[in-house]
Amino acid sequence: MSKQENNDNIIFAWLAVFFTIIGFLIAILMKKENKYVMFYAKQGLILFIGQIIIWLLSGIFGWLKYPLLIFLVILWAMAWINSLSGEERNTWLIGDLARKIKL
Repeated sequence: MSKQENNDNIIFAWLAVFFTIIGFLIAILMKKENKYVMFYAKQGLILFIGQIIIWLLSGIFGWLKYPLLIFLVILWAMAWINSLSGEERNTWLIGDLARKIKL
């Protein structure tokens, strides 16, 4: 793999995490065969699912919304950093869940 291809994969991986569900869909459409990009795209999908769960829980437990959002933003930032590393690094909690998704 050339350096340019590697840089493109890193950018797509970062976009997949940054834009969660939209990034996941872009990765599926453009880089489905790339294991590295899809690894982080699946982490973006897990983050999106986490956002939905927080939204649902906040309707029931309003006081829980902000601590969970802060926790999710920290995981999101960790996934950004990991996606820019150029290697598949498990983001705590979401990395293992992402590996279980088979596409």
